[in-house]
Amino acid sequence: MNQIKITFPDGTSREIEKGICAMDIAKSISNSLAKKVLAADINGKLTETNEPIEIDSSLKLLTWEDAEGKAAFWHSSAHLMAQAILEYYPDAKLTIGPAIENGFYYDIDFGNDTFSENDFEKIEKKMLANAQKKAEFNKYHVTKAEALKEYQGNEYKTELIENLQDGDITFCTHDNFTDLCRGGHIPNTGFIKAVKLTKVAGAYWRGNENNPQLTRVYGISFPKPEMLDEYLKQVEEAKKRDHRKLGRELELFTFSDKVGMGLPLWLPNGTIVRDKLVDFLKNEQIKRGYKPVVTPHIGKKDLYVTSGHYAKYGKDSFQPILTPEGEEFFLKPMNCPHHCEIYKFAPKSYRDLPYRVAEFGTVYRYEQSGELHGLTRVRGFTQDDAHIFCSPDQLKDEFKEVISLIKFVFNKLGFEKFIAQISLRDQEDHSKYIGSEENWAKAENAIIEATQEMGLETITEYNEAAFYGPKLDFMVKDAIGRSWQLGTVQVDYNLPERFNLEYIGADNEKHRPVMIHRAPFGSLERFMAILIEHCAGNFPAWLAPVQVKVLTISDKFLEYGNKIAADLRAARVRVQIDDRTEKIGKKIRDAEVSKAPYMLIIGEKEQEGELVSVRRHGNGDLGQMKLDEFIKIINE
Repeated sequence: MNQIKITFPDGTSREIEKGICAMDIAKSISNSLAKKVLAADINGKLTETNEPIEIDSSLKLLTWEDAEGKAAFWHSSAHLMAQAILEYYPDAKLTIGPAIENGFYYDIDFGNDTFSENDFEKIEKKMLANAQKKAEFNKYHVTKAEALKEYQGNEYKTELIENLQDGDITFCTHDNFTDLCRGGHIPNTGFIKAVKLTKVAGAYWRGNENNPQLTRVYGISFPKPEMLDEYLKQVEEAKKRDHRKLGRELELFTFSDKVGMGLPLWLPNGTIVRDKLVDFLKNEQIKRGYKPVVTPHIGKKDLYVTSGHYAKYGKDSFQPILTPEGEEFFLKPMNCPHHCEIYKFAPKSYRDLPYRVAEFGTVYRYEQSGELHGLTRVRGFTQDDAHIFCSPDQLKDEFKEVISLIKFVFNKLGFEKFIAQISLRDQEDHSKYIGSEENWAKAENAIIEATQEMGLETITEYNEAAFYGPKLDFMVKDAIGRSWQLGTVQVDYNLPERFNLEYIGADNEKHRPVMIHRAPFGSLERFMAILIEHCAGNFPAWLAPVQVKVLTISDKFLEYGNKIAADLRAARVRVQIDDRTEKIGKKIRDAEVSKAPYMLIIGEKEQEGELVSVRRHGNGDLGQMKLDEFIKIINE
C-alpha cells in the first residue's frame, strides 16, 4: 500500500504517498506556508520536517507562532552555539543543550579553560557566520556501540548513552558539527538571523550537587533581527519591574540569612497587600459556598505515605521531626491530605455534596539554594488552597464554577490575556502516575468537556499532569507580554480512594466522591511577585499599602493636614501625612516614587475652603474638591 492518511489539526485529512516528509506536504499546501515551517508535530512528537512519514499520522506544521516551533528553533540554536564554542575551545566536553521557555542553554565542561561574558561577542559573531551557511540539520540512527565509540572521551555523553536503548539512539549533524540528540530541529541554520548570549552560570551535572560543576551558557535567538531588539527592550523593562528590586524600594518583603534562605519575611506594606488579597478571595469564596478551615503546619509521616506525597516529595522535604515518643512528623508539603481527614470527620450523604473547604495554608518544600529566586521560588509558601468533594455527576458543573471563579479573580486584578492549558499524562509512560486507567480517562474527559462548554481558549500539553490527576493551568500574559502560569484546577479520583472517602447516595449505598483541587492564586508568594511585576508596583488603590499621601505646603497647614488624615482613617482609608519641612515639589516627587495612588495637597486655599487638591499617581492634578467627594472617589 503506497498511500497513507494524514490528519491535520482542523480534523481534515488527505491521502498522501507513503514516505513523504512534512516539508513536502507544506509545499503542496502553499510555498508561503513552507517558508514559515520550522518543524513538525507528528503523532504528538516534535520531529524534523525532512523525516519520512511511513504510517497513518496526525500532522501539525509548526511555525514561530507555535511554542513547539520556538522550541525546535532554540534547540537548533543550542547546536549552533555548541559548534561555535568548540571552534574556540576544542577540548570542551559537551553535555546537554535544551530549549527553555525563552531561548536555550548548553551545559559544558571547559576543563582547565574558563568561559565568561567576555567571550559572548566572539561566539555570537561565529554563530551568525555559521548560520549564513544555511547548513541542513540531518538526524540519523546509530548503534549503541557506534555512539559510545564517538564519545569515548566524554564521560557525560557516555553516561547518557549507557541509559539509552540500542536502536533508539540518534545523532544530528549540521555543517561540521555532530551531536547526540533526540531531534526536533529546524530545516537549516539559515533561519537563525539574530542571536544573543544572555548569561553564564554554574550548574551541577544532572542537577546533583555531588556531581561535577559545569558551565551553563544561556542564549536566545530569533528569525528576524528586530525581534531581538524588541526582546532586549522587554528585558530592560523587566529589570525595572523586578519584584525583588521593587520589594526593597516599596518595603514589601525581605529575606534574612538568620531566618533561612527561601523563607520570606513580610514587612508592614507587603502584609497589607497580602492581607487584602486574602480578604478579597475569602469573601468571594464564602459567596460561592466554601467553608473556611485551618490545618497544622506539620503532619505525621503516615498521612503523606497514604496520600502518596511522601513518595513524590519525600526527597524535597525537610528532615523529619522526631518526638520522644517515637512519632515522626514532616512539615506539610501539601494541604490536601489534611482536607481529606476533615472530610472524614463526619459521615456524608449525597445531600452534603458538593462539600467545599478552603484554606490559606502554608506548605514547605526543600529547594536547593541555587534554585531559590525572590518570591517565585521559595521554601515556604502559602497556597490559596481549596478542595471540593462532589459526586461524579456534579463534577463538570463544579469544575466550570471553579473556572468562573478564576476568571473573576483575573478580571479584578487586571490579568486580561490568558489561555488555559489542559495538562494531561505522558501518552506513553504511565508508570509515574497513580490511579486506574479508567479514572484517568474520566478525569481527562471532564476537563476537556468543561473547557469546551465554558468557551475557553485552550492548548493541550502532555506530560504536564500532576502525579494524581490531570489539571487545567491558566497561562497569563503580563503587561510586558511575558507568560506566567497562574491558577490551577485539578480533578482527582485517586486521593478519595487512598483515604477511603465515602458518601451515602440516594440509593442508600456507599459511593466514592470525586475531588477537585483548585488555587486561583497558586501561591501567595509567587502571585505577589507576578502582580508586582505586572503593575510595576503601581497597585490598584484597593490594594495599595498607602492609598493616600497628605502633603502639607508648610507647617502652617499641619493642623488641617492632620485633621484630613484623621478623617480619612475614620473612613478606613490607608493614609500617611508628609509633615517634613521639604518644599512641596520634593514631597510630590517622593510620593510619586512611593507609588501611592493619590496625593492630597494642603495649603492656604484648601484650608480656607475646607478643600483638598487631588493628584493621581502618574496622571497629575485632578483639581480641588471636598474631602467627602474624594472619599467617595477612592472607595469606588
